[in-house]
Amino acid sequence: MSNPIGIGAKVEDFQLLDQNGNPFKLSEHRGKKVLLSFHPLAWTPVCAQQMKDLEKHYEEFQELNTLPVGISVDSTFSKKAWAESLGIEKLRMLADFWPHGALAMKLGIFREKDGFSERANVILDEEGKVIFVKVYPIREVPDLKEILDFLRESSK
Repeated sequence: MSNPIGIGAKVEDFQLLDQNGNPFKLSEHRGKKVLLSFHPLAWTPVCAQQMKDLEKHYEEFQELNTLPVGISVDSTFSKKAWAESLGIEKLRMLADFWPHGALAMKLGIFREKDGFSERANVILDEEGKVIFVKVYPIREVPDLKEILDFLRESSK
């Protein structure tokens, strides 16, 4: 089992490419909360549902001053084809591809024996500090209602 980053920890700035090859740099999103939604691998049913849920609720996240992003160890090319196949248009899907799983490792959610991340949600506040972290069973779609409720509560 992994040892996830703790509440209150500051996440170092990082840059990953999204499915379109555009850089996503954490520091460019200061002033917003960021949901790092890790999924093990593209092209799998549970991961597909996780990403489709984020896309479906994208506007709700925006209303809560939160930027959701999907992250896995897949390449940008795989992420692009997968996003197109799922009909993902708004959600940025980041490739933690090289160095392989580096961000997941820094956050303590990389499954060394499997070569991919845990299924996990990590929410960062407007300054990049962890305010929520949860690792889910690998075959379970994360409960998005729980995430949205947490964001609503933390916005009060």
